[in-house]
Amino acid sequence: MTTLRRELLDELLANYEQPEELLGDDGLFRQLNNAMPERAPGAEPTEHLRYEKGGPSGRDSANSRNGHADKAVLTDEGEVLIAVPR
Repeated sequence: MTTLRRELLDELLANYEQPEELLGDDGLFRQLNNAMPERAPGAEPTEHLRYEKGGPSGRDSANSRNGHADKAVLTDEGEVLIAVPR
């Protein structure tokens, strides 16, 4: 498990003064909640295809990355629209 550096936390929280800026509809927690499910599937194609994004072994092959599709995911915070790699 990765531990967040204190400097990163300080940077994320530097400009927030009101609770709604952290907890509101457009707050930091909502932004993080939306970003996490979108980032997680991005690691799967590398493992499945056995080459890094932009790697030479994927060029002109039938088994390559070909963009993303939008998907709605239900979370505890409500519906989140994410881009899922194809």
